[in-house]
Amino acid sequence: NLSRRKVEHNVQWLQKLAKGTGRLKVTVADVRDANAVAKAVYAASEIYHFAAQVAVTTSLDDPRADFEVNARGTLNILEAARRSGNRPFILFTSTNKVYGHLGTQLGSDGVSESQPLDFYSPYGCSKGTADQYVHDYARTFGIPTVVFRMSCIAGPRQFGNEDQGWVAHFAYSALQRKALSIYGDGHQIRDVLAVQDLVRAFAAAYEHCEKTAGHVYNIGGGKTNTISLLELIAMLERDLRVRLKYRFRQARVGDQPIYVTDSTKFTQHTGWAPQKDVRTIVQDICTWYKQNASLFAPAPFVLPGAKPQPDFIREIAS
Repeated sequence: NLSRRKVEHNVQWLQKLAKGTGRLKVTVADVRDANAVAKAVYAASEIYHFAAQVAVTTSLDDPRADFEVNARGTLNILEAARRSGNRPFILFTSTNKVYGHLGTQLGSDGVSESQPLDFYSPYGCSKGTADQYVHDYARTFGIPTVVFRMSCIAGPRQFGNEDQGWVAHFAYSALQRKALSIYGDGHQIRDVLAVQDLVRAFAAAYEHCEKTAGHVYNIGGGKTNTISLLELIAMLERDLRVRLKYRFRQARVGDQPIYVTDSTKFTQHTGWAPQKDVRTIVQDICTWYKQNASLFAPAPFVLPGAKPQPDFIREIAS
């Protein structure tokens, strides 16, 4: 339902790309609305389920809403697909948070799918519930489903903020000379995957669905694309020639000290591998920001009671 501020600009961009092709139909709806979901997917042969409440912090503030979006919303999609009778291919984007805190000791190649599940935080629980439902619909109903348990995804057109999308958020803060808050000691490590590489993984999962259907995969940049919060700040300061101000705050609930993805299983099944490294990903984000800085201008003041009508709403309505 375009709940994140500014993502309407991505809708406009997609509409321009697809203009005249008949390949894009936009339905602005809520994944919690079972009837709207059923209408949207009734004739689908492929479903890529990205709709979610994506922030651990938000899940702590409102666990019920988090559950309704992530767990019940996913069940709405699965049931709509099952009742359609089409047995569509379904790819669901899950999260590394289903593995819990993990600590600081990982295998030499990172976290594989054999890591025991240990849902942590309301967000981890709701996404983990959805994760298991999607996996089970392949076993129980024969629907070809794939689950991607993902780490840090970053790239152009990501409207990252303090709660989610930290690589883009750090880059935008550096470019805007804004101070940052670091939750924890800043030495938390993540592997970073370019959104372009993720899209290639989506395509590979469908292309090789005879192998991937019914499977769960850990998807990320892997051990060669890891970076800590403080290392990213140092990279931005060096590459952009800025000095970032930041302050440390208490570590957040559910924040893993280190997470590195082992995507060996998916590579073996499809031949896929990441192509972009961390520095290239950050450079891509900064380049896109500089070309689209107007999108980050302060929102215009709207009088109380007035209802702004962005172009994208008028365009979709027409």
